Order: sequence, then structure tokens, then C-alpha cells
Amino acid sequence: MSTDLSNAASNSASNAAMLEANYARALSAYPGQVIVDLKALRDNMRTLVERVSQDLQPGQNAPEVMGVVKADGYGHGLIPSALAALAGGATWLGTAQPYEALRLRAAGIDSSRCRILTWLTSAPTTRFADLITADIDISVGSIDSLDAVALAARNLAKPARVHVKVDTGFGRNGFTPEGFSAALEKLKQYASEGVIEVIGQWSHLAVADSPDVPEFVDATDRQIKQFHEFTKRMSEAGLAPKIRHLANTAATLNRPEIRFELVRPGIGLYGYEPDPAMGDSQTYGLQPAMTLQAQLGTVKAVEEGHGISYGRTYLTPNNTSTAIVPLGYADGILRSASGFDMQGARHVDKQGGPVRVETNEGARILNVSGRVCMDQFIVDLKGDAAELCVREGDTVTLFGPGRGVEFAEPTADDWAEAAGTISYEIMTGIGPRVPRLYRNAYEVLSSSDIAKLDAKSLI
Repeated sequence: MSTDLSNAASNSASNAAMLEANYARALSAYPGQVIVDLKALRDNMRTLVERVSQDLQPGQNAPEVMGVVKADGYGHGLIPSALAALAGGATWLGTAQPYEALRLRAAGIDSSRCRILTWLTSAPTTRFADLITADIDISVGSIDSLDAVALAARNLAKPARVHVKVDTGFGRNGFTPEGFSAALEKLKQYASEGVIEVIGQWSHLAVADSPDVPEFVDATDRQIKQFHEFTKRMSEAGLAPKIRHLANTAATLNRPEIRFELVRPGIGLYGYEPDPAMGDSQTYGLQPAMTLQAQLGTVKAVEEGHGISYGRTYLTPNNTSTAIVPLGYADGILRSASGFDMQGARHVDKQGGPVRVETNEGARILNVSGRVCMDQFIVDLKGDAAELCVREGDTVTLFGPGRGVEFAEPTADDWAEAAGTISYEIMTGIGPRVPRLYRNAYEVLSSSDIAKLDAKSLI
């Protein structure tokens, strides 16, 4: 027993040394990093799985939960996000782009472990044969795509698993009520031939994240009613779907009556609410998993009235120090998060994106001063750098888990407010030259799953 404990301690120490070396290497390779907490991802999925197990009707089974990992896991990394979601209890994964679904299978996430659905296809260009061979479920929302899927399945002599996408009022992909009769005829034909298996029926909600707007609540109700009408038509045609899914994160959280057999939380997996109108992440027991940080470049003293960045939209109001944050719009720092002052921008006062800087007086929130550049932006330290003990190379936090700027804990929601957008764009827009690093892999993942990741990305 003592030998086993000694080996465990030795392995732990070895891992710790490796993780520290990985972090040091990352800091020397690029002056900014995305740090993803895999434990937060896992626990967010656990919270979502637990939530959909509540408020069940008598005889109703809890729905399964899909971890939506499209857009490179909302910028967190496709494979790590998928593995953490599965560790938290997801039994499905979802990607918009087919190549990401194929990457999941190529990484060793096979169909014995989870189903994968992909939905953004094109009849002439999508590799449907590859998707069918890899046992990936395929959304069909047009006659052309349905024909292309059936042809690929016929050539392979293997039925395709399809989910019928219906347009309930979103106006994007899917069969409309008017065109559904023709779709049903095709679906019946291909199902009887054995080249497709109708697995699911699904749709997207447009405004379920706005429970504070009565008009939008009514619009969601109309979408739900339309969804049920599609189900009725499929059942009458002998194509009753085995799985229905309509609930995004918003509906997963606040619309238990439409969780059906499967729910598809996206932003919730990553620790954010769909819209601040619904409350914040803490309201639902979710924790943001991503931290974006950088190491300061040049720190220097400047005099009162000094112009900052392009256009002189920010003029220093006093003698001060400034610091370079070496991330810019080429890294996904939105130019719309620039900060102007009234003196520089001709009486236009606009607060820039927030940055947490550690000083000898404690953590301080500073803001983008002037325009965001391609590779950098500048912050006015609002004081003397030497007196504040702010130095070149110090690590600053743009956003991460926390309670918001009022607590000196900036989040992606705060950056979204500064840029006039949503947290989704803040996270998914971070460019590929910013390395992704992962915490708590050894706590969250099995050894076989850890082997699926780049060892140098673990910290």
C-alpha cells in the first residue's frame, strides 16, 4: 500500500512539474492565452442534466442532453469541450459544420459512447458518405439535401440516420409548412426503401431568451404550436419521430414543457446565460469556463493631453502611465470595444472593454483607451506605474469567471456590453493564434480521454 501511495505522489509531482512547464512555455510562445477550466465545463453539463431531470410529468422520462460544441466548442476547443461535456453526462454532441462532427469521430469518440448530430449541410458539397460511414446523424431541411443523403446511403448500402429540420418561424433552415407535404412523400419513399431512418424532428427557437418581452413570449408559444403541428403531420404519414428536440439553453432552463426527448444547450455548457434579461450565470448555477489573459507589453509614463492610438480618440486627462495589452482585433478583440473620452473624441464618451490589473492597492478595473489596433490595445493606468507596481510582463485578465466589473471580476458579458454585442461573439471570435490551455484535465477526464488531447496544452 505504501508503495502505491508513493507512486501516486510521484506521478502527481511529475504531472505538476509538467503542467507548470507547459504554462511557462505558453507564456513565452505568445503574450496572451485562453485558459479553459474543464472542471467548470463538466460541472455546467452536470447542472444542466440535473435541471432537466426536474419538473417531470408522471410517467415522463428525463430527456437526454446534447452538448453543442459547434464553432470549435464556442472558442473553447472542440475536442476538450466535447470530452468535458461527456464527462458531465451528455449523451449527444452537436456541431453545425460536418467537418467538426467528423473530427469528433476521428478523435475516438465513437457511436457506442454518444450520438453526434450535424446540421449545416449543402447537397452539392457535403461529404454525406463520410458522415454516414462515421455513424453521424444528419439534419435534412430541403428536398435537395434529402435526395443527396439518400443517394449516398444507397451507394453505401447503409441507411442514414436523419433528423427532419422544420421551420417553425425562425426563417432559417428547415421545411416550411407549405413545403412539408412534398418532403413527407420523399421521406416515406426513402424510408420504405431502407436508405434513411427517420430519427428526429427538430427546430430552432428565435426569442426564447427574452422572457421579459411579452411579444417574444407569444412568438415562442406560436413556434411551439407550429412544432406540434409538424409532429402531427409526421405521425399521420407514418414517420413519427423517435426523438424531438426544440429546447436551446434558454428553453432548457425555463421551458420544461418543451424539453421533449432531447435538449440542446449551447452557451449554458460554457457557463453563460443566453441573455442578461434571464439573469446571470450564477442564477442557474453555471460558471464561465473561459479566461482570457495577456502579459503587458510596454509600460511608460505620458503627460497630460497625450493622444492614445489611431484617431486620437482618447487624450490622457492627467499625467499618467499607460500599458500595452498585446492582443488586438487580429486576435478577436473587437474594435467596437474601443474606448473614447470626451476630450479626444469631440465630446463622445465611450467606455472601452474592461481589463483587470493587479496593483499594490489591489485589483483594479481599467478600460481600453483609444482604438483597438490589429495586434494590441492600450490602457490608461490612471496613475503612476511605479507607484502602482505595474510592470511590463505582468499578467492581466480581460475576462473570466466572476461577478462582473463592479467586483473587479470582468466577464465576457462585460466585454459584450462594451462592444455592443453578445458573449457568444466575444468567445467564438478569439483568434487561433491565441493558444488554448486547459486546467483540471486530470481531475475531469479518464486517462484515455487525456490521451486525446495535446499534452502541451494542459496546465
